[in-house]
Amino acid sequence: MEPRLVTDPKLLPILDELQRREPIFHRPEFGTARSDFEAMTETNFWEVGASGRRYSRDYALRVLEERYSRPYDDHWETSDFHCQEIATDNYLLTYTLKQGARITRRTTLWRHALQGWKIVFHQGTVVAD
Repeated sequence: MEPRLVTDPKLLPILDELQRREPIFHRPEFGTARSDFEAMTETNFWEVGASGRRYSRDYALRVLEERYSRPYDDHWETSDFHCQEIATDNYLLTYTLKQGARITRRTTLWRHALQGWKIVFHQGTVVAD
């Protein structure tokens, strides 16, 4: 039933770069301030949460600002990374995220811009039993 996802060998360096950035907004080494999150997202960024709700960039930035305003304990594991180029300098990265008993499939659309990597879109979908 599941597709066999194999990253093209020429994309392995990009896969490695993007894998180090996921899960997005959970990597303190890339910053924890609103300005850091603004810098890593396109101005038209939006996401679909695991709930199925759509969230604007501004809403996501406010939530992240609140999350990192105090100590934040974050335990997670990632696996099953796959990367494909969908247009010049635009890459679709998919993976599985485990946070305790909750497992989600994640998709992030990344754009390589002059300023570095930018997140265009993100979605998380809960894996049903």
